[in-house]
Amino acid sequence: MAKPRSPKGRAKETLARLDLEYPDAQCELDHRNPYELLAATILSAQCTDVRVNQVTPALFERFPSPEDLAVADPIDVEELVRSTGFYKNKARSLIGMAQALVERFDCTVPSAMEDLVTVPGVGRKTANVVRSVAMDLPGLPVDTHVGRLSLRLGLTTETDPVKVEYVLDDMIPPADWGRFSLLLILHGRRVCASRKARCVDCVLADFCPSASI
Repeated sequence: MAKPRSPKGRAKETLARLDLEYPDAQCELDHRNPYELLAATILSAQCTDVRVNQVTPALFERFPSPEDLAVADPIDVEELVRSTGFYKNKARSLIGMAQALVERFDCTVPSAMEDLVTVPGVGRKTANVVRSVAMDLPGLPVDTHVGRLSLRLGLTTETDPVKVEYVLDDMIPPADWGRFSLLLILHGRRVCASRKARCVDCVLADFCPSASI
């Protein structure tokens, strides 16, 4: 098989190979609905999914809906999310998010990107996570793993997450945006780590411009 030489070719081959490598790939943030995923994604900033999943059961038991969280005492929320780091800012974002859903979106998480990014604590990455995972809509979240692998694979030279997102959007069909992001994230966590990539174990090494094997 000829090695893909263009960035778009490498992107498509990356999707195909990682799809085989991680057939059961799914979002690792526990959630039951868009509201819970939105809250969990806000908490995941500078924090592992494992830690977030340890915190959210108590959070959602105490505040099971946007209406409940919107009127929460900030101190109560801070205590529940303390172990995720930056807990004061995250508590403020969570309460602000819930208030926005109650006041402007009839207690429902909006699906449109232009609406989601107006919600406190929600940027394009978080909005894309909710759209692609909880709503089955096109969305390509760009986190540190997606950005790092996109550079190493020579898919783009951009480092700004929004610019990376737009470049990747043009390479992958919209229906695959969310899965492509998820696969890159899993591969970044398990093989192509930030400090030391395990190129010898990488299924993309034969065409990756950064591979050292």
